[in-house]
Amino acid sequence: MKNNSDISLAIRRGMLHLSILFIACCGAAQAQTLRATLDFDGDNRSDYAVFRPGNNTWFIRRSSNSGFFGVPFGFSDDIKTPGDYDGDGQTDIAVFRPSNGTFYVLRSSNDTLQAIQFGLNGDEPVARDYNGDGRTDFAVVRRTDGLLIWYILTSNTFTFSAEQFGLDTDRVAPGDYDGDGRFDLAVNRRQGSQQGTFFVQRSQDGFQAFQFGLGSDLVVPGDYNGDGRYDFAVVRMGSPYTWFIKRSPGTDNSITVRQFGTEPSVTTQADYDGDGRTDISVWNPLDGVFSTLQSSNNATVQVQFGQNGDFLVANYDTH
Repeated sequence: MKNNSDISLAIRRGMLHLSILFIACCGAAQAQTLRATLDFDGDNRSDYAVFRPGNNTWFIRRSSNSGFFGVPFGFSDDIKTPGDYDGDGQTDIAVFRPSNGTFYVLRSSNDTLQAIQFGLNGDEPVARDYNGDGRTDFAVVRRTDGLLIWYILTSNTFTFSAEQFGLDTDRVAPGDYDGDGRFDLAVNRRQGSQQGTFFVQRSQDGFQAFQFGLGSDLVVPGDYNGDGRYDFAVVRMGSPYTWFIKRSPGTDNSITVRQFGTEPSVTTQADYDGDGRTDISVWNPLDGVFSTLQSSNNATVQVQFGQNGDFLVANYDTH
């Protein structure tokens, strides 16, 4: 990554001597697979990663050899949007900049910068693989006139689509809920503090609604049983945190309840042991320790990485 300083400087000065595609997102209105989620070194295991606002640097601990590296990229007010945008099986460092509605991606396949203007200030990025080609697509949701509008731009063909799904007060929860390799549009709707309901527009199996959890719970999407389909999952804050996981329909339909994590920990669920299942995980800012409940052996692994004030990259998929 010997050109990182030059790339960072170019971003700061707005002098991007690279191929940049600007696409206006409708004017004024306008998984990745689990295998690749947060896998920056391509070993099929998620890596621990933090972003340090003090120097705008990503620090990533490789699961393959426990070594780490730092990459200056983005600004503190950018929204972190990691994903495999170039389809090489490794997660790319990426951000969405609200001030100009632009995605910036450091492509791991060739260490070049890609900048895609897609969206407006106020949009929420939801970059995932919606067409199942193994590449993360550029996508945002826009809350307007009481509705939630999804805008998607495929990363390889730059085909544009827009779809209304959800209300402007819903929380996004995209995931591959029907196991066809494509991320589905999904939201979680608070109905007061006493009830939460998932609504999913499955790309293969059609619409689904399922009441699960409370409106005050955190939504933590993931495939916790390794069947290739996302499960409905929420975390109830408290001492300790309580994780409720409803297995995806068509399997055993069971509900798992696990207590794991305490205040002020941040949820960091991902597949850290490489068994194809999302692991329950948290990071404590007081001591900078990741605590992960490995699904492969039910063992708790603790790794010290990061410091108080860091942004946890894995938290991008908690809502």
